[in-house]
Amino acid sequence: MANSIGKGLVAGFAGTAAMTVSSTIEAKVRKREASTAPAKAAEKVLGIERFKNEGAEERFSNLVHWGYGTGWGVVRGLMRAAGVPPRIATSGHLAALWGSEQVMLPTLDVAPPLTMWGGKEIAVDAWHHVVYAVATAAVYELLDGSE
Repeated sequence: MANSIGKGLVAGFAGTAAMTVSSTIEAKVRKREASTAPAKAAEKVLGIERFKNEGAEERFSNLVHWGYGTGWGVVRGLMRAAGVPPRIATSGHLAALWGSEQVMLPTLDVAPPLTMWGGKEIAVDAWHHVVYAVATAAVYELLDGSE
């Protein structure tokens, strides 16, 4: 179990790196600011009202992004440890990750519900999560020696 969790953490880190590249390129192409929704959600959950300076908030946002993505790799590891086949684990991992975002962010009043986003924004967000799930899967299976 610990071995699967460890591989999941490494894979989640790699998936987060892939998602970061994907979203950074997309943001530059579309000339938009990086998303602050994960950091705003963490601030609400942790009761953080404000930071002393803008740099501190940006550092916190990066920490949340990398910690959250790396941590979600554990879910992938647990699914595989439970014997879930790789392709089903990838789909389940993606559904759990993206589904939790779609519940958590509107519940915390950090982002509007998916029904208010518009097709293009849904597709972009889904794409970044697919990139994460596929990269996490590839690295996990490479580390695991599976297909």
